[in-house]
Amino acid sequence: MNERLRDVYVVDAVRTPIGRYGGALSSVRPDDLAAGVLRGLLDRSPALDPALVGDVLFGNANGAGEENRDVARMAVLLAGLPVAVPGATVNRLCGSGMEAVIQAARAVALGDASIAVAGGVESMSRAPWVLPKPDRAFPVGNQQLYSTTLGWRMVNPRMPEEWTIPLGESAELIADKYRITRETQDAFALASHEKASRAWKDGAYDAEVVPVDGVDLPRDEGIRDDTSLEALARLKPVFRKGGTVTAGNASPLNDGAAALLLADEAGLAEIGREPLARIRASAVTGIDPQYFGLGPVDAIRKALTKAGRDFHDLHTVELNEAYAAQALGCLAALPDLDPGLLNPRGGAVALGHPLGASGARITGAVAHQLSAAGSGTGLAALCIGVGQGMALILER
Repeated sequence: MNERLRDVYVVDAVRTPIGRYGGALSSVRPDDLAAGVLRGLLDRSPALDPALVGDVLFGNANGAGEENRDVARMAVLLAGLPVAVPGATVNRLCGSGMEAVIQAARAVALGDASIAVAGGVESMSRAPWVLPKPDRAFPVGNQQLYSTTLGWRMVNPRMPEEWTIPLGESAELIADKYRITRETQDAFALASHEKASRAWKDGAYDAEVVPVDGVDLPRDEGIRDDTSLEALARLKPVFRKGGTVTAGNASPLNDGAAALLLADEAGLAEIGREPLARIRASAVTGIDPQYFGLGPVDAIRKALTKAGRDFHDLHTVELNEAYAAQALGCLAALPDLDPGLLNPRGGAVALGHPLGASGARITGAVAHQLSAAGSGTGLAALCIGVGQGMALILER
């Protein structure tokens, strides 16, 4: 064991364009999405011998479909890496991609690997229906199928009912708690689309998005250039009669993948590239599940403390937009966080939220933004179903 932890650098970060549910990426298996983004990441570092990759960790929130046999290892094999390169899949629901980054960074910091890949993948379009085994043999009645696309299924009856409400109802509770109006949520959603559209037009995503083989998808599929407050106002609430959460001010269901190349100082020499950023600190916290959307609040505070930084030190922030109400609730609970720093190139309401990939996507986004700026401190954070939050601090 090394006496001191090694510095961990984000050397590169890539992601696919994000596809809509049933859209351009729906014909692509999740293991192929993962393999494609892994291959795309390593192809950008031609001096790196892939055999030097100490481990590949991928996040995935489903695991019940075509990604069921350890999608990270499947990606390694499908991408043509040496069979000696290992792979492991982690699941912290919406935080899975960031969990993969944190675990890979920890391995590098401890000296277990000099170079590692971390990422995430999700195909919500291809998430299967599952049929549980009956409690007894040869049942006479009908059996129930469960969709594994999103949210609770096959709930333990001992779980308190208020903890298993629909995710969108949780967003409604946050809107109630902080008196966040429908109009405020719609304005937040519109800004997300406008920022995302502008970022693509300005070429801001050119450095991080890699194509998916055989798919014509030039940019994130969910961005609506023509949306407006009037159009958003016409949408009906989804989760509560007279509620405020609609399909327009919530993240959609999506498909996509992301991957980051991590290394210590020795690994940087092998790769032969200047890193985008350095990982400074991370944190994960728990919260009452019915207010899961506020999970990032304490995680952000904890990560900043561990990094020896404060809100005024931040230069860019990526907070995953599961719902506009959820993101706005986090801002209300963190009055020292400058809203002007938030998601400068658009957030998940516009870009999309492929569950297992989103944590890796926003971490890579912060790294690229810091690289473009030349210096600074960045924050990536997201909420997690069943009541958790994660945050990661990067610096350059």
